[in-house]
Amino acid sequence: MKKMLEFKAHDGEIEDIALGPDNKVVTAGRDFQCCVWQQDQLVTGLRWHENLPGIPDKAYRYQACRDSGTFLGLGTVTGSVAIHIAFSLQRLYYVKEAHGIVVTDVAFVPESQPGRELLGGHEAALLSVAVDSRCKLHLLPTRRSLPVWLLLLLCAGLIVATILLLQLAFPGFL
Repeated sequence: MKKMLEFKAHDGEIEDIALGPDNKVVTAGRDFQCCVWQQDQLVTGLRWHENLPGIPDKAYRYQACRDSGTFLGLGTVTGSVAIHIAFSLQRLYYVKEAHGIVVTDVAFVPESQPGRELLGGHEAALLSVAVDSRCKLHLLPTRRSLPVWLLLLLCAGLIVATILLLQLAFPGFL
């Protein structure tokens, strides 16, 4: 093996590291940060005081991380579990103290046939394991979205309504 790259990712120890799509790397450190890296460049990161305002920065720490390509699963030293969108780190799911103590690892259920059976109608499933000797399954509900055809129909309706309102406000507009 040959070292390809070396850079300072965190102040202090790195708790966990996960490889993501497009050669991205996710790290969780003892400095209360979770970071997404492309080579040695920081793409984006999470800090507790930005992610969950009102919760003291030193009260929580990211302990475990996994990147499914679409989602980033995180576990903390206080037993909390979260799922974020991988590219924007927008939080989709959060359970405070899902476990009684430190979450030691998280893993997404694979998209195999048995994995799809566990998912049911949910968008993702994350397993968390903790020092409390429990393994829990966290199901991310499917996000609601409008079909493209309905969105286009609504846009066309808005355009027609705007033209009609302009015609009423300014006779002879067309």
